[in-house]
Amino acid sequence: MKGWEEEEEGVAGSSSYRFRHRRLMDSSPPADSGHSSHNGMPIMVSILAVVIVCTLLYCVYCWRWRKRNAVRRAQIESLRPLSNSDLPLMDLSSIYDATNHFSKENKLGEGGFGPVYRGVLGGGAEIAVKRLSARSRQGAAEFRNEVELIAKLQHRNLVRLLGCCVEKDEKMLIYEYLPNRSLDAFLFDSKRRAQLDWKMRQCIILGIARGLLYLHEDSCLKVIHRDLKASNVLLDNKMNPKISDFGMAKIFREEGNEVNTGHVVGTYGYMAPEYAMEGVFSVKSDVFSLGVLVLEILSGQRNGAMYLQNHQQTLIQDAWKLWSEDKAAEFMDPSLGGDYSKEEAWRCFHVGLLCVQESPELRPTMSNVVLMLISDQMQLPEPAQPPLFAARVKKAVVSASEFSLAMKTETTKTQSVNDVSISMIEPR
Repeated sequence: MKGWEEEEEGVAGSSSYRFRHRRLMDSSPPADSGHSSHNGMPIMVSILAVVIVCTLLYCVYCWRWRKRNAVRRAQIESLRPLSNSDLPLMDLSSIYDATNHFSKENKLGEGGFGPVYRGVLGGGAEIAVKRLSARSRQGAAEFRNEVELIAKLQHRNLVRLLGCCVEKDEKMLIYEYLPNRSLDAFLFDSKRRAQLDWKMRQCIILGIARGLLYLHEDSCLKVIHRDLKASNVLLDNKMNPKISDFGMAKIFREEGNEVNTGHVVGTYGYMAPEYAMEGVFSVKSDVFSLGVLVLEILSGQRNGAMYLQNHQQTLIQDAWKLWSEDKAAEFMDPSLGGDYSKEEAWRCFHVGLLCVQESPELRPTMSNVVLMLISDQMQLPEPAQPPLFAARVKKAVVSASEFSLAMKTETTKTQSVNDVSISMIEPR
């Protein structure tokens, strides 16, 4: 019996010893715990830093987004008084219906202002709707100025604004729809260019000149367009030209000759040298643009980077060279096939060269331009050499940025590369 008890106590002691030993083993730290803690701390700090940075960036984004939306809402609200203007306000639902909710099939193009859509109103009238894009750099002030300016201008050679829409977050301009789109769609297309016979080109030149004369001298406001180019001349169903896109225009409310601005807007190839290099613009800046456009209509060529690449000089330099060498016929568009009045063509050529002279004082006024175009008896002065915008380029490839550098513009610039654009209109 005693032996059994001693054996039981031995077993109990052994069991107690194993239990204590197991507790000691469990409570003792692993051999490499210090090393693991040392490696884990930088990881935790890195994760925490990333979380803090991401949170801060998200907060900044939300703040800027709310601020931007608040500004846009304030701008939209500031446009409400437009209902008191002479221009009709159109409701958003009717425009949605007219454009089939801005379907892709009705999209005509896109520019700096935003996309342009064709629409058909309930009565069957066709319209063109310019819709301000959320990504557009244009603001409510420019939109208001465009509306107020065009509402006051009425001429057969200016595009007609039918109304506007300011509802919810939308800002839209509603124009008359011109089925033949813009002049550049014909002039610079190798297939469609042949549709422009000489009489049609002559009428387009004269129509543009008359529209510009109205802006400079005959309208209630003295307006400088500042972005006259082939894509900003629209054609109606009878191919009559209409000047469009007055977003870059300047209004002269006082008698003045020129303005110096540090912010140059326009399109390279059409900009007058004093404006491109010094920021000085006047009515003579538009006259220069008209001269470039006349030369483009005669030749069927665009005065741009591609022409400079292919000919190692600008279109106006080429025109001057051929005129000086009495080779004007070589400058004319081959698609005309020689089927034009040389006397009328040479007169247009002569007027175009007078308009692109380097000195603004030597360029004619728009009233003189129109008179020279319609008069067979008027003696025209000899043109001076046009400005040397670009030296001869020896490179095989000239990019658009290289072309802009070759134009030697040194002031702050905004290059217009879109077919429809609305920018800043400011009274003097």
